[in-house]
Amino acid sequence: MNVIDFFCGCGGASKGLELAGFNISLGIDFDPNAAATYQANFPHAKFILDDVRNITVEDVVAKVPRVNEVPLLLCTCAPCQPFSNQNNKRSESDIRRSLLDETHRFILALNPEYILLENVPGMQNVNPDIEGPFCRFLSFLSSNGYYYIKFIAKSEEYGVPQKRKRLVLLASRLGVIDEPEKTHGNDGIPYVTVRDAIGMLPSIQAGQMCDSDPIHKCSNLDAINIERISLTPEGGDRRDWPSRLINEAHKGYKGHYDTYGRMSWDKPSPTLTTKCHGYSNGRFGHPDTRQNRAISAREAANLQTFPSDYIFKGALTSISKQIGNAVPCELAKNFGLAILSHFDRVQEGQE
Repeated sequence: MNVIDFFCGCGGASKGLELAGFNISLGIDFDPNAAATYQANFPHAKFILDDVRNITVEDVVAKVPRVNEVPLLLCTCAPCQPFSNQNNKRSESDIRRSLLDETHRFILALNPEYILLENVPGMQNVNPDIEGPFCRFLSFLSSNGYYYIKFIAKSEEYGVPQKRKRLVLLASRLGVIDEPEKTHGNDGIPYVTVRDAIGMLPSIQAGQMCDSDPIHKCSNLDAINIERISLTPEGGDRRDWPSRLINEAHKGYKGHYDTYGRMSWDKPSPTLTTKCHGYSNGRFGHPDTRQNRAISAREAANLQTFPSDYIFKGALTSISKQIGNAVPCELAKNFGLAILSHFDRVQEGQE
């Protein structure tokens, strides 16, 4: 089954689907660094580097031979920032809010057997009093003969060492499709932890890069932040500091304790963001108290379940953005397996 991955970013969804057994035919994104990363990891796939609003159906068909002869999964993970609770500058005029609408014309033309959508849960709550982009998408699917299921997926329940809630939609024009079974947290199967994901990586310090892996590199810290993190135990935060080290804005303020925090070894990590390389941006401090730094790009990639040899292009800030925006590979893999299982049942006349 072929995959066309709209808003593919650096390829988290594509890699997960590839690991599930799909053929990655085409990636589409407008970010040059993400495009370079994608093409380095999917050398046999075609790529369109452009804003989706400038791309025609003919552009896509030209890149995917026999597009209507081989079963197709259309993956659409439009930018999540316009709908994220962590975006304090959300605006109704943000043009990214309407990007999901652009996929309608491709679905009509390509008639894919399956559609996979992943985004932040807040996407379905946009414009509660009027029809927002997600509501329009659901109406579009229904009016064009697609069965769909939407649900909130907890990434840790699908083998991702990270607490990350996502809105997921699976759609098929071949029949009713069910929510994929969870792989972790039930039947005694424990969640994958930070230790499982990054515990094997070489020790480095703030501002350093590992000699054997140029992606295992982390941002530098100034003197006050070195002192802060050196006084922070595993799983701790600014509540462990003396008063003189606490920012004036945080003194007497209860909440947002993840900022300047360290991760815990034996739990899934907190949700990674596009600024996961920054110690002050969340609970992104390394859990080992002998490593006084934020997590490295490779550690962030591992927590997003990218393969250990995944190639990333760009500066550290760009790589962190690519990783934070990505669909966790293991999440996409599990949803891909569910799609393939459904397709097999359809072929056997069981659906």
